[in-house]
Amino acid sequence: MSTSHESSGARQSVGLSRRSLLGLVATVGTAAGGGLLFGFSVPARSQGGARTSVIDGDGVEMPREGVFAPNAFIQIDRRGKVTLVMPKVEMGQGVYTSIPMLLAEELEVPLASVTLAHAPPNEKLFADPMLAEQLTGASTSIRYAWEPMRKAGASTRTLLVMAAAQRWKVDPSGCVAREGRVLHPQTSRSIGYGELVDVAARLQPPQNVRLKEPKDFKLIGTRVKRLDSPEKVNGAAVFGLDVRVPGMVYAAIATCPVFGGRLAKFDDTHTRKIPDVQQVVSFDNGVAVIGAHTWAARRGLQALEIQWDEGAGADVSTETIVTDLVKASQRSGAVARKEGDVEKAFANAKTRIDAVYHQPFLAHATMEPVNCTVHVRPDGCEVWVGTQVPGRVADAAAKVTGLPPEKIIVHNHLLGGGFGRRLEIDMVTQAVKVARQLNVPVKVVWTREEDIQHDMYRPYYYDRISAGLDANGMPVAWQHRIVGSSILARYAPAAMMKNGVDPDAVAVAAELPYDLPNQLVDYVRQEPRGIPTAFWRGVGPTRSAFVVETFIDELATHAKVDPVKYRQALLGKSPRALNVLNEAVRAARWAAGAPQVKGKGRGVSLMHAFGSFFAMVVDVTVDDGEVSVDHVTCAVDCGMAVNPDTIEAQMQGGIVFGLTAALYGEITFKNGRVEQSNFNDYRVLRINETPDIDVHLVKSSEAPGGIGEPGTSALQPALANAIFAATGKRLHALPIGDQLKSNASGGRR
Repeated sequence: MSTSHESSGARQSVGLSRRSLLGLVATVGTAAGGGLLFGFSVPARSQGGARTSVIDGDGVEMPREGVFAPNAFIQIDRRGKVTLVMPKVEMGQGVYTSIPMLLAEELEVPLASVTLAHAPPNEKLFADPMLAEQLTGASTSIRYAWEPMRKAGASTRTLLVMAAAQRWKVDPSGCVAREGRVLHPQTSRSIGYGELVDVAARLQPPQNVRLKEPKDFKLIGTRVKRLDSPEKVNGAAVFGLDVRVPGMVYAAIATCPVFGGRLAKFDDTHTRKIPDVQQVVSFDNGVAVIGAHTWAARRGLQALEIQWDEGAGADVSTETIVTDLVKASQRSGAVARKEGDVEKAFANAKTRIDAVYHQPFLAHATMEPVNCTVHVRPDGCEVWVGTQVPGRVADAAAKVTGLPPEKIIVHNHLLGGGFGRRLEIDMVTQAVKVARQLNVPVKVVWTREEDIQHDMYRPYYYDRISAGLDANGMPVAWQHRIVGSSILARYAPAAMMKNGVDPDAVAVAAELPYDLPNQLVDYVRQEPRGIPTAFWRGVGPTRSAFVVETFIDELATHAKVDPVKYRQALLGKSPRALNVLNEAVRAARWAAGAPQVKGKGRGVSLMHAFGSFFAMVVDVTVDDGEVSVDHVTCAVDCGMAVNPDTIEAQMQGGIVFGLTAALYGEITFKNGRVEQSNFNDYRVLRINETPDIDVHLVKSSEAPGGIGEPGTSALQPALANAIFAATGKRLHALPIGDQLKSNASGGRR
């Protein structure tokens, strides 16, 4: 699949509010030569108005004489083919099934008949209003699509019914749509959608359409097999790594091992003697060996003699970064939440509990390595990549080449894991810098070592948290200071940063479901000496949930109250949170006061994030400091479940991802360099270590919430709480690593 860049759309101001996009008005245009193309009328149509082009099945904008395509998301041609121009990208989360389900439900077509095309980079047409950008991330895909895609289907269906009624000269109320056809039961007539598009295109679209009631859903809420699975199984699916372009060469990259460092010089005498090495090119902080195939490029790079100018970053270490964080934590931060009189509440509290938490840098380590293929010509630039941000990719290529936006074409592909890594464009910028020095397409693939040692990392976070308790051990005062890098200050400062608060860094922490009468949550920004930081699956909720939910357990232990009962007592104002907690402990058969078995423990956690509610119960066995996760029970209230199979798969994947990070995940620095290099020292969970996972969905009539990232976030505190139950040792740092070993020194923790 590919996308075509639109000159008028790349990175323009979004120019629309969430309300305006969610209240999209259906419009159609005359399609004398081809068919009905349904789209949304949004503000700022001055970007081009009606276009005589459509997005074809491969996602490329194609001219088609006589076709009116106003901001099209949906296309129906005379053969009855339905194409959904997909504004989101597929990276394993299942949107290539669940979003078409929304459309097919209201359009009344078989799900299998809906084909997909990638949306081209165009912020004005395809921006997600929750993110103010054309972006796939933050678990917003279904929340974004829930209403607009259903309205699109319902409005289009209404127009097709009207067209059939006009053709038959009958009342539209006597017609119904089913399986891609309009039927008139009274006369037993029926007609396919494809035969109606020319008439439907001339009709006035309805101003308001009535969406189906949940009780009438035929598709939404059912277990649907992933539509993209067959191609992934048989190898037909094309990921960025699979791209092959005629005349393509291959590049092996070496980048300065110290962030902020530059290339000083290199000697390619031996490299040029390697068979099939074609060229050596350099850029600001690295060098690339170009070969006729990957093996030649890799061998050539190994023979290259390189000297680096490491710069000021050569002295950076994990210890210096932690020292900076500790110092920063002594100053007051930007206030994220303040309720009541915290100082007075602490003064009157019977007991005060304090804790300090450390959470490390984390790499994404996506299964598909970072890659990008680029062809720079005097008259244009083409980029083949799997990305979560096609508009930013187009921007990066335009900036490096100096070409105007309309000369940039982005071909987007399936992503072999995103987790936030492919929200970044560093790999694109680098590949374009290499490609502009060549006259042929070049494919740049990072090795796993380059990937882990030059990632954009989840920040190191340092938290100070305190609670004042009454005579019964219940909290009357709560103070939480979060210290760490601000991703949003780099990524989208104007749109997101408010009064010095990074809303991602304080997510969960500033919106607890618990009844806490006096709260102060503040944020201190402390950047890690030039080390790049970025979003990582679960982002702010991942780090906040670990702190908050293990600390709540600590308070329950002090109060000598079962941790489930302690939470239940604090949830009087959050019935959905209480309900999901009760479902998890019911499913796990949690028994307060059950006899303790040596080396075994159970832990619980509760989280509200991404518009959904989650509770987990984790069972572990700890033997001589080694943790074995035996079972995970998960309860989810994500509102209306579009595809329960996808939700369960997402939760299972998120839990495995979270277990990996909690048990092993840690990026450390020494002499400015990342010490980890591959999966031998940046471990991932093995198959034999994966626990049984039970996912229980709470029925809800609420609009859908997010589901892709929360499993990672909610899992980690439940694991730590289970370890405490098994060992009596309270963990205030991740990863667990060797902390439970009898000879563990604890290090900086």
